[in-house]
Amino acid sequence: MTEKARRTRRHDPNRRERIAEVAEELIAERGLEGLTHRAIAERADVSLSSTTYHFADREALIRAALERASQRFAAFVRGFAEAHADATPEQAVEALADGVMSCLGEGRAAMVVEYELNAAALRRPELREAATLPARTTADALAPLLGPTAAATVAPLMTGLCLHAMNAPVPPTRAEILSVLTHALLPPRP
Repeated sequence: MTEKARRTRRHDPNRRERIAEVAEELIAERGLEGLTHRAIAERADVSLSSTTYHFADREALIRAALERASQRFAAFVRGFAEAHADATPEQAVEALADGVMSCLGEGRAAMVVEYELNAAALRRPELREAATLPARTTADALAPLLGPTAAATVAPLMTGLCLHAMNAPVPPTRAEILSVLTHALLPPRP
């Protein structure tokens, strides 16, 4: 075999991570139905065999995308809690309202991925541990700031508010979101 005919393997230590990242992108754009090894290979600029080497089947791609999304969200929540450690509960609720509003803009794609993957976890028990990581992390991270009951309320409340806002023909205003969050998370004023 001549040197020219011999193909050298390109060293790419981040290939697996890039494939998983592209899986998330495709889920955001096309839903789970659009997630194929071929589409990932084209978008990630890797061979089809490379995608199947790192992820044996579509289920492995879905699991990797969910784990990435869940870990990213958990890290975000930990950072949020750290950044607002000295905030009053009212200030934290204001910041949470901004979080809901971000799902209508720059955070929309990430939220679509999370919703798609959480819906997938309903039928795939092996995904449920990763699917529940964001809610567990939210409750743990925000308990010192809001108290355990309100902190446990944040994840399901934010999930519902973002989903509603993203699907509403006329999205709610920040004031409307803030009103709901205040009512649900803060004790009533005397």
